[in-house]
Amino acid sequence: MRITLIHAMSPSIAPIEDAFRRLWPEATLMNLLDDSLAPDLARDGTLTPAMTQRFLALARYAKSTGTDGILFTCSAFGPCIEACARELAPIPVLKPNEAMIEEAIALTGPRGRIGLMATFAPTLASMPPEFDAAAPQMTLVPCLAEGALAALNAGDPDGHDAAAVHAAAMLESCDAIALAQFSLSRAAGPIARATGKSVLTTPDSAVRKLRRLLLPAKAA
Repeated sequence: MRITLIHAMSPSIAPIEDAFRRLWPEATLMNLLDDSLAPDLARDGTLTPAMTQRFLALARYAKSTGTDGILFTCSAFGPCIEACARELAPIPVLKPNEAMIEEAIALTGPRGRIGLMATFAPTLASMPPEFDAAAPQMTLVPCLAEGALAALNAGDPDGHDAAAVHAAAMLESCDAIALAQFSLSRAAGPIARATGKSVLTTPDSAVRKLRRLLLPAKAA
């Protein structure tokens, strides 16, 4: 089973590879990285038709390799990924957050209160509509872990985790915490210990969903 992982940030690669090692070690992984996507979105301030075309080019290349499924790990590009899913159907094309949103609803119920933590600010604009579409009565409490991504990019993972734990203190009223970035998953343990709350991560949720989608189809 060949899975293509498409990234906009290099720190996303290690967490999803770790999740596959733990949850689906038999899968064969292929990584595609365009680390100009996130800076370009931050510069432009909005998703553009040109950005969608860049995502389609990456997805079409993945399809040309014979991939069985595609997982995007970049949380701020939902509409671009939806365009890829429409074009490449029936190949499963997952947004990074969709499986975690499903697990959050199952954990807290459709009226739950979820703390949504991100380290990349545009994610806090793009993800709430995805939650709202799945569970309109759910309450989201957005939280930006200031300085965490900069610390990680500077080679300071401990600083990243400390910034995430500090930000999590703002989510004490929530039923559970959802970590929006794949790179944030490394802080799941410290956040859970500091808050005493259930913490959901995008990598683990995504691997579980891909495995459910693909293994029955492959066996058939």
